[in-house]
Amino acid sequence: MVTAEIPIARVMNPEILHCPPDVPLSDAARRMTEAGCSSIVIMADGEPQGIWTERDALGIDLAATGEWRRPIAEFMAAPLKTVEHRATLGDVAVRFKEEGVRHLLVVTEDGSPCGVVTQTDVVLNQGMEWYLHLREVDSAILGAPLILPGDRPLDQAAAVMNEHGHEAALVRGEDGTLGILTERDVVRILGEARAVADAGEAASQPLLTVPRDYTLLHARNLMVDNGHRHLGVTDADGGPVGLISFDDILSNVEHMYVEELSNALKERDTALSASRHHLRLAEQVIETSLEGIMITDAGGRIESVNPAFTHLTGYTEEEVLGRTPGILSSGYHDEAFYRAMWDKLRDTGGWQGEIWNRRKNGEVYPELLTITAIPGEDGEVSNYAGIFSDITQLKENEERIRNQAYYDPLTELPNRRLFQDRLSMAIAHGHRQGSRMAVLFLDLDHFKPVNDRLGHAAGDRLLVTIAERLRGCVREDDTIARMGGDEFIILATELEGPEQAARVARRILATFHDPMVLADSKLAVSGSIGISLYPDDSTDAETLVRNADAAMYRSKSRGRNSYHFYEPSLDPTR
Repeated sequence: MVTAEIPIARVMNPEILHCPPDVPLSDAARRMTEAGCSSIVIMADGEPQGIWTERDALGIDLAATGEWRRPIAEFMAAPLKTVEHRATLGDVAVRFKEEGVRHLLVVTEDGSPCGVVTQTDVVLNQGMEWYLHLREVDSAILGAPLILPGDRPLDQAAAVMNEHGHEAALVRGEDGTLGILTERDVVRILGEARAVADAGEAASQPLLTVPRDYTLLHARNLMVDNGHRHLGVTDADGGPVGLISFDDILSNVEHMYVEELSNALKERDTALSASRHHLRLAEQVIETSLEGIMITDAGGRIESVNPAFTHLTGYTEEEVLGRTPGILSSGYHDEAFYRAMWDKLRDTGGWQGEIWNRRKNGEVYPELLTITAIPGEDGEVSNYAGIFSDITQLKENEERIRNQAYYDPLTELPNRRLFQDRLSMAIAHGHRQGSRMAVLFLDLDHFKPVNDRLGHAAGDRLLVTIAERLRGCVREDDTIARMGGDEFIILATELEGPEQAARVARRILATFHDPMVLADSKLAVSGSIGISLYPDDSTDAETLVRNADAAMYRSKSRGRNSYHFYEPSLDPTR
C-alpha cells in the first residue's frame, strides 16, 4: 500500500484524553502533562465540545493566576476540526497544511469520536526515511531561532512566542548556556498552578542539539529516541543557528516526498495490474533494483528473490526457494524481537526497521528492511514482500563522524566536547536527585622533556599508556577525557563526600608509581591533580572545570605529584 494511502485508523491514538467543560484550566493542563499528550478534548454528555492544545497555552496570561482557576471551556477552540476514520495519511497531511492545525479528532461514519491524530503521527508514519537521509538539517531551518534571556518574565516570554508564532524558543542563562522553552513547558507550569518568575526557571535543560549538516533522518530519530519534539541546530563552532521541530520536517519534505512517492508507486501499481507488457516492465524493475527483494507465501516460505538478493546475501534463488527467511538469521535478535515484528505486521500490514542478518559466508551485516503484507482477492494475506538494503557503509560513516566529533583520536578517550556534554547532563541529574560529584583536572609533570628527548611519537605512546592506566582508576559510570596535550579530566559521579574524590585522586597518583616502559626506556612520570566539587564549589559546568584547573596549579606550586581541592582563594576573579 502507498504510504500516503494508509488509513489514519492505523496510526491514530484511540485513547482520547478528555475532560468536562467546567474543569479548571490548571487541572486540564495537569492531565495533559501527566498523560504526555499535546491536546485535551472537552466533552459534555459524551459529545465533543472543543479542544485545547499546547499551542493555546501561549495565549494564556500567565501573570494572572486567577485565570488558572477558570473553566477550560472559556479557553477551548470550538468547534473541533474532525476527520473521518477512513481518510488516508495523505489526506490528513493536506488538512494540517491547509487549516494550520496540528490535531484532528477522528470520528466514525456516524460522527462518534474514535481517536485523535496529530502532526507527529504523520511525520512518524510517512515512510520518508530514505528521503530524509538525503536532506540535511540546514534545509529545514525556516529562520533564525528566537533567543530569550533567562531573566525574561515567563508571561512576557510566552507572549513573544505567541506573537511571532514560535512553538519553542531558546533561553540563554546568565552563564551563556542554552535551554529551551516550549509550549509543553508552559502547559506543565499551568498544570502545577504555580507562579514561575522567569523563562530560565521554566526552560528545559540541557538543550539537545545537532550540527546543521546532519541528515533530517538523524535529527528525526534523535527526537524520537529522546522523547523531544525540538532540536537546536548548531554551526561548526557550536553556536546556535536554528531550531527544528516535527512541524518543520513535515513542512520541508512532506509535499515533495508524497508527490514523488505517490507518482512512483502509482506507476508500479499500474505496471503490476496492467497488460503483459507492463507486467514484464515491472519484472524488469524488480530484477534491476539495487535493493534485495524477497517474496514469501502467507506461511513465510520464500517464493522468489531478485538478483540483488543474491548479491547481498550470497544465496542463489535455488538455495532459498521453499525455505523461510530464518536462513538469514544472525542470532542477534531474540524471540521477543521477532514476535513484536509479526504482531506489527498482523496489526498494520507492514513493518520497517533495522535488522542484523547473516550472509551465506557467515558475515553478519545490518540492513534496513521493509516488510509489506500483500492481500489476495479475498482480502486475506496471500504473500509478504521484503525489501532490504545493506546499510553497513551508512553505519560506519555515522560511527566515524560520531568518533571524530566526540573522541580523542590518539587515546580514544572522550574529548573536551563530549566531556562538557556529560558534565552538563550529570549536573542536571545531580540537581534533580540531590547527588554530589567531583571534577578532577590532571596535568602530567615534566611531560615536555619527554617529547624533547624521545620525540613526539614516544610522547604519544606515553599518553596512550597513561590513558589505559587511568581507565583502571575509575568506575564504569565515571568519565575520563583528554582535554588536549598532557591534560586529562575525570568526572566522578554519585559521591558521598570529598573523601571519595580524594581516593580517586590517590589511585591515579599511585598508578604513576610504576615506571612507564617505552621501547628501551623507563620513564618516571607523575601528575598534579586539582579537584572541584559539585555543588560545593559551583553548580555550573564551566566553572567546575575552571576551579579544578586552578586547584591543579596550586598542586603544581606545592611540589607536584599531589592533589589539591579547590578553595575560593584560588579564584583570580575574587
